Amino acid sequence: MSSQKRFSRAYKEAKRISFNDDSKLVFFSDCHRGDNSFADDFANNKNVYFHALKHYYKEGFTYCELGDGTELWENIEFDTILRAHKNVFELLKAFYLENRLHIVYGNHDMVLRDQSYVKKHIYTYFDHRTGKDLPLFPSIQFPEALVLAHEISKQEIFCVHGHQADFMNYVGWRINRFLVRILWKPLQIVGIADPTSPAKNYKELIKVERRTKKWIVNNNNLLTITGHTHRPRFPEPGDIAYFNDGSCVHPRSITGLEIERGNISLIKWDIATTNEGFLKIERVLLEGPTPLKDYITT
Repeated sequence: MSSQKRFSRAYKEAKRISFNDDSKLVFFSDCHRGDNSFADDFANNKNVYFHALKHYYKEGFTYCELGDGTELWENIEFDTILRAHKNVFELLKAFYLENRLHIVYGNHDMVLRDQSYVKKHIYTYFDHRTGKDLPLFPSIQFPEALVLAHEISKQEIFCVHGHQADFMNYVGWRINRFLVRILWKPLQIVGIADPTSPAKNYKELIKVERRTKKWIVNNNNLLTITGHTHRPRFPEPGDIAYFNDGSCVHPRSITGLEIERGNISLIKWDIATTNEGFLKIERVLLEGPTPLKDYITT
């Protein structure tokens, strides 16, 4: 199956969600939450991410995570990741209980498409204090994609991880998972990059972006949001409507996309220094806000 067919299948089978100009949505991907070890890329930005997530929860946003949120290639057991970042998962649970959480799977958490795995590991967790299984995300499902449909304009937004454009990270993901666990995780600790990732392999990144744009053009320039490459993208109206929220494992910062009041924006959260020498976490607007309706094609 070609990348174009994989995208089309994901679109056809996507979870449909309605929204309007009063909706507030935030998109992050590629958090790669791990075990808080030296190989855990998320660990460097965990405080920035948690602060941003608390902001979006307090402000009434719906949280959409577009794949690779949990690092299940380097780590075998989900429980290890849960214990390492318990505060994050408790906050995600709060979103979920208010029906404000949507998570699609990526290549690094591809096992989440297996509902039997999800039921066993994600519905509940073992609380070591009480010795009992407690609810975590009961009955949750992880679709391959989301399609947001505007209630008035009927404009659609296709949200997917983006590994559909990457053969070895979609069809051959088990091979890449094996290589990451056995070979690249130990080497990552000493600074050697994993060549299976398009985020660390520029030639693969360009190929993934080119295939993704081809599908968008062939589908009436459908506004599409992905992750996977870790490279933020925010097109001008009239260009190919390919958006990328970046990642949460940039050095010292995380990037994402916001939809609010019918506008879309690219944002960054990072650590800044005040004039007095104090450190603070701040939100920085990188692109936008741009009206979603400017990307509608007829």
